Amino acid sequence: MSYVSLDDPSAKSLFDGDVKRFEQQYLAKDRPTIIDEVQYGKEAGIKLKYLADAGYKLWVSASSQALLEASVLSHLTGRVGILTLPNFSLGEFLSAKGQKAFVADILRRHVWEHAVYGGYPAVVLAESPEAKKTLLKNLFTTALLKDTFMAFGINDQEKLERLAKYLAANIGTEINYGAISKKLGISTPTLQKYMDALEKSYLITRVRPYFTNKGLELAKQPKLYFNDTGMRNAIMDAFPNELENEGKMFENYVLNEIRKAGFTPNYWKSKSKAEVDFVVQKEGRLIPIEVKTFAAGKIERSLRSFIEKYKPKKALVVAYEGEKVKTVLNGCEISVITADEIPAQLD
Repeated sequence: MSYVSLDDPSAKSLFDGDVKRFEQQYLAKDRPTIIDEVQYGKEAGIKLKYLADAGYKLWVSASSQALLEASVLSHLTGRVGILTLPNFSLGEFLSAKGQKAFVADILRRHVWEHAVYGGYPAVVLAESPEAKKTLLKNLFTTALLKDTFMAFGINDQEKLERLAKYLAANIGTEINYGAISKKLGISTPTLQKYMDALEKSYLITRVRPYFTNKGLELAKQPKLYFNDTGMRNAIMDAFPNELENEGKMFENYVLNEIRKAGFTPNYWKSKSKAEVDFVVQKEGRLIPIEVKTFAAGKIERSLRSFIEKYKPKKALVVAYEGEKVKTVLNGCEISVITADEIPAQLD
């Protein structure tokens, strides 16, 4: 297998200006070729189609969804399979650390590290906290300036950076575009464009409310989270020593673990303001999920309200600390679990 990155100016120049010379210099039919950072190439869709039709086996990667735009994919119909690779899940993080089994205190320290510094492979493998912080800050600069600013035609870097910092400080809150627009001095259309670009650059994600009426789900305000809590902390320049007072960050962390398990959760909020952090839909069944830095052993009013309304058979409370217990309420088994159990509990 061979490798070429369009982040390399000489490779990009050939790809942009003379794809046949690029083909001669970098590709071979007897082995697959990885073309990395393809979002930087001009007219990538047409050129990738040419190379695929010429019989080359290509692995094409991009650090944003620019590769998935219609201008690229429309040329590759029937020639491409798409694979999205998130950063390390907790299970992968533990494997990278060579860890298999833990007592509760050791597991908590690993969850703390994974939540505070995130799951980018290079960051996970870095030895010191300072090295992790430096890598994260460099990744943010790369993601913001190159993957977002350049790839999506953003023309005001300062506003984009202000927006990223505002969002990092307000994770887990409902997005009110009008209020954010007024606070940051960014027009609503520009704000929406910038947020779309941040989402397509895999920096943020928006979680929509759960309704049985799908039209309402799309119309109501989503909540905002970051795809990597380490990246969020780098933007804030805040890396907490513990998670006990970091409820929103731990909530964001648990969301990411749910998504890495293959689910797209919603959140639930009733007219009376009862609220459940996440709702997973699996094979026609609902699984409400509450997130707690400390599980005190009681069932909160909001979770009770959801169980009474929707009558699920199973509910989860994901806790950083607290006793792991099971309770039954109105035929629903409520289990207090730790973050490492999320994939198995949702399987």
